[in-house]
Amino acid sequence: MSNPVFSRQALEGNERILSGEPMTINGAVNKTFILFVCLLLTSVYEFMLYAQGFSDKAAALMMGGFVGSIISFIVIMFARKTLKFMAPVYALCEGLVLGGLSVMFEAKYPGIVIQAVGSTFMAFFVMLALYKAGIIKCTEKFRSVLMISMLSILGIYLVQIIGSFFHMSVPGLFGSGLVGIGFSAIVCVIAALNFIIDFKTIEDGAETMADKSFEWYCAFGLMVTFVWLYIEILNLLAKLRDR
Repeated sequence: MSNPVFSRQALEGNERILSGEPMTINGAVNKTFILFVCLLLTSVYEFMLYAQGFSDKAAALMMGGFVGSIISFIVIMFARKTLKFMAPVYALCEGLVLGGLSVMFEAKYPGIVIQAVGSTFMAFFVMLALYKAGIIKCTEKFRSVLMISMLSILGIYLVQIIGSFFHMSVPGLFGSGLVGIGFSAIVCVIAALNFIIDFKTIEDGAETMADKSFEWYCAFGLMVTFVWLYIEILNLLAKLRDR
């Protein structure tokens, strides 16, 4: 849900001048593009399976993608030397998950997927413009407030998941009422603000001449933020449609 990828410790571990080739912003952008291609390929494939009537196969692949994305995420977090290989695996697995989710939402709310994709990229470019203009600065206070907000959201989601096993739910927050819509809107804003941390980490990595492999770490972090924001926007739009 939240993006723990871009931490201060991750950057500090790369703050050294190297004798080899250092990372660049363009390099991080190129790696991000590669991951997006991987995600798009499996998303489209999953979408096509549902469209052709192979719903059982598509559902199995979606579940496999969900498990694979969790495993690859954990491997990357504890063995960052595998990033070059595991980041594309993560993107491919997430593509299967997002493809399946997109089909489910699209079947119930026609046109919602293109709206969610457009809104996600719009949020990305708005955050990039605000960051470049210096309107939103990635200070330590900003990081702290955002981290507390994400942990709070994570706590609410965990309570909801645990409660679902006992047929209980957090009152109002996950419904389509005004409270639920407001909660989803807040989560979307917090998810979008993670892009500010992403941009700052990439910029700092290039300025401190971090290792070339850090480009994959930056690309992976951006991918996590994009995936989270897209899912939250889908959820928000669905609630608005229900109104």
